[in-house]
Amino acid sequence: MQSQDLYFVIPTYRLRDVGETVEQYDEHLWRNGHSVPIVVFDDSSPANHEKYYPVLEKTTTHNDLFYVGPREKEQFLAFLNGRLKDRKLQSLVKDLFRPSYGGNRNYPLMYTLGGVFVSNDDDMRPYAFMETSPESLGDDEVCHGRLRKTGQNGYTKKSFDILTTFLDVLGKPVSQVPENYARGELLVDTATDLETNATKGLARENSLVLRHGSVADDALVKMAQTFRSGTNDVDAIDFVNMFLDDESQTSLDALNDVYVLVNFRPVVTNVNWRMDCGVAGYDNTAGLPPFFPTRLRFEDYIYRLWIQQDGIVAAHVDAAQNHSKSTYMRNPPASEILNEELANLLKKKIKSTITRLDDLTIAFDYEGEVLAQDAEEILAKIRALHAKATDAARTALPERAVALRLFAENLEKTFYGFEPDFFQQNVQQVADDVVGLVKASLEIWPTLVEICYFQKSRRGLPQIRVQNQRAAEPRKRRTRTP
Repeated sequence: MQSQDLYFVIPTYRLRDVGETVEQYDEHLWRNGHSVPIVVFDDSSPANHEKYYPVLEKTTTHNDLFYVGPREKEQFLAFLNGRLKDRKLQSLVKDLFRPSYGGNRNYPLMYTLGGVFVSNDDDMRPYAFMETSPESLGDDEVCHGRLRKTGQNGYTKKSFDILTTFLDVLGKPVSQVPENYARGELLVDTATDLETNATKGLARENSLVLRHGSVADDALVKMAQTFRSGTNDVDAIDFVNMFLDDESQTSLDALNDVYVLVNFRPVVTNVNWRMDCGVAGYDNTAGLPPFFPTRLRFEDYIYRLWIQQDGIVAAHVDAAQNHSKSTYMRNPPASEILNEELANLLKKKIKSTITRLDDLTIAFDYEGEVLAQDAEEILAKIRALHAKATDAARTALPERAVALRLFAENLEKTFYGFEPDFFQQNVQQVADDVVGLVKASLEIWPTLVEICYFQKSRRGLPQIRVQNQRAAEPRKRRTRTP
């Protein structure tokens, strides 16, 4: 495979801040001897593009930097609609790539067809918080981590050659994976539900435990991910509970706890319920299924289902990165909680009705119905959280009490006053819209992949080279290829 078939992509809707991410990962790649194009896929509005694109042009990089923003996306959609020649499909194509968690991730799937790509979210950084005195892992333990107070002694930053660890496994049969990789059926997180990844409650410490199973030597590694520190897999409810448990904290936007990795080791599994698209790499040589084009935070759930096919496996590589949750352009905690609750409901419904898994899509029978019991189970949990916040406000210091009361008010408004019938009605509408869009997207996706595959190989897809400053390169560079 040639070097041009390898990509490093950064999906973002925070163009104002993505330049820092670009420079840090570019420096990391360069220091580890890699020459690879970096492509920013921007979900910004045209107004924010005009406002903040000059900030991206002020970056300095060793690697070539490319950009796919509002204009390039418009050109891409016009190309697809021109090839389809069916006006009735235009709204579907637009929705499949619409500004959303999944929509923006679907562009890299098209732009990297025939190659391998590594994707990092804009609030990731190329190092991890590791304990300074690591502990040995248990026999079936793959990762161990714990929450520590920010700035507390006992942990430090550690950097890994991220790209090399991905290239060691992506697109390769298990027989060629490095010998230090453990093998098994799947990983179980001691702190979360297996199939939704919803937390079982705030846990100060957790482990990933390998469940035994036979992994075929000829199975291909189609996706992989690093481990993650910082705000690692912390649900919105957990953020609130950390705030509630820390009486010295006065703002929900501040995080006084950080997730630190004690130790980890690489592993290959048949199934991956731990899929984390924010720190993932993909073998896209023959195409991949689309991310769910939804504004709910479960766009990558399709990959947790899709990977269950025979002959393909997932890997957690021998590296880790850090997530620092950005509060810029992020929804308030109450809205994030509603998002997660709806996503978890849909995950369960879709998973229980799967009928087919194939090379580029999945199929399921769920049509979007929401039962009264479904709504009541969610409301019972949220009422308890609301009561906990209002009780805490009664005894808190003034500044903290204001934040608690504001959160409780927003929670009640966001969940429709905790009125069961009204809540169920609105959840039903969201489920109908999301499921209908997802099903239609899955049907048309293989056709779009075929169209883009040939166009990419002939003329390429719309993007621009960012006219930024090139960093000095005092020594000869080497290019690492898959």
